[in-house]
Amino acid sequence: MEDRSSDQKIVVEVKMNRFGADNNGCDVPELETSAMLEKKRGTAVGRFFKKYFWEGQNMEERLLTERSEDSTRADSWQERYRKYIGFLIPFAFMHTIWWTLAIKYNIFRLYPTRYELPITMIFGATVAGMTSEGGGAVAFPVMTLYLGIDSITARDFSLMIQSCGMTSAAFTIIWMQIQLEWHSIILCSIGSTVGIAFGFEFLDHLLTGDEKKMLFVWFSFAMALYILNRNTDRRTFQTIQFFNYRKAIVLLFTGFVGGLCSSFAGSGVDICSFSLLTLYFRVSEKATPTSVVLMAINTCVGFFWRQLIMEDISTLAWEYFQCSVPVVVLFAPLGSFLSSHFHRLVLASLVYILEVLALVGFLFTKPELRLCLIGLGIIVFSFIFFTVIARQGLKFSRKVEAKLYSKEKLQVVAEPVKETN
Repeated sequence: MEDRSSDQKIVVEVKMNRFGADNNGCDVPELETSAMLEKKRGTAVGRFFKKYFWEGQNMEERLLTERSEDSTRADSWQERYRKYIGFLIPFAFMHTIWWTLAIKYNIFRLYPTRYELPITMIFGATVAGMTSEGGGAVAFPVMTLYLGIDSITARDFSLMIQSCGMTSAAFTIIWMQIQLEWHSIILCSIGSTVGIAFGFEFLDHLLTGDEKKMLFVWFSFAMALYILNRNTDRRTFQTIQFFNYRKAIVLLFTGFVGGLCSSFAGSGVDICSFSLLTLYFRVSEKATPTSVVLMAINTCVGFFWRQLIMEDISTLAWEYFQCSVPVVVLFAPLGSFLSSHFHRLVLASLVYILEVLALVGFLFTKPELRLCLIGLGIIVFSFIFFTVIARQGLKFSRKVEAKLYSKEKLQVVAEPVKETN
């Protein structure tokens, strides 16, 4: 009799092979073991992960050129561990300073009563490094909506903590030589410096604490970006194409508006710049590092103005700041390192999720009807605004593609014709 013991039994799955045939030309079944099927499933999961979460970094063209021209540099120790060095330098520098001061002034005594924000900033700093939202987009609503802290203290803390976390992330980005949109960084920084100072001095006192909690402009941006990304074939660029003085004026004004937002809520210029880059200039969502560097500059300006010019930062903000520094200088650079490998659609999805959570969090606090109606008006108006910007961006994209096509044709025509012997 045939031995059918479990030791010799092979579990197989029969699948018709469309291309296989026996000697008579008839289709024959192909036998696939469970291990082979499991391997195929694992390969599919691996391809998905690699495409969306480990796509690779967009590097500066100068670095790529130097690598191709000098093979010894590409194999050097510094180049092989460049990412990790860029992550560790700000971490070691900030922690050395913090531990020195923490031991001298016994900062540890604050943790029993000020532990909420250090825990919150584990998520907040990671978000700040990974997305165009900034850590203030997490810290401000948590402090105002859930902890019941006044909006001025929450705004000041957001600026203070990002001046450490975002600068650490910015150092990591620049050290890794991730591609940045420098036109946006420079011009938006100039505009935001004026905007945040103007907002502090003349506009901040005009808004109540409840009104500052309901600035849902960026929820509408997330909606507009989602609609835009439904066109999976749309073309994106790494930088602003064919830069001119008109685009410079747009960036300056965008920075000014973003600076005003930062003066109210502790963040805003990063997502403001990001919205213009993605919707109008059609820059890829992988421009997130540009927003991180921009926000690092803006928060330092805001911290400087509030502490040294206005001299009005509360003791509570300082205490939360002292407890949260060692957290943000670790997780903000980590977020930047991870997100630099993400696919642009993953980065866009993070923006959708954060904006929905911000809106749901506000509604969870059961605000009065007047604030809900004002918030609804803000969402509708800003959605119309961002939709118009996106449509203008479509026209801009078509013009850019036409110019690029003409440029490519001229280059082809200009190439010398090789004579054949």
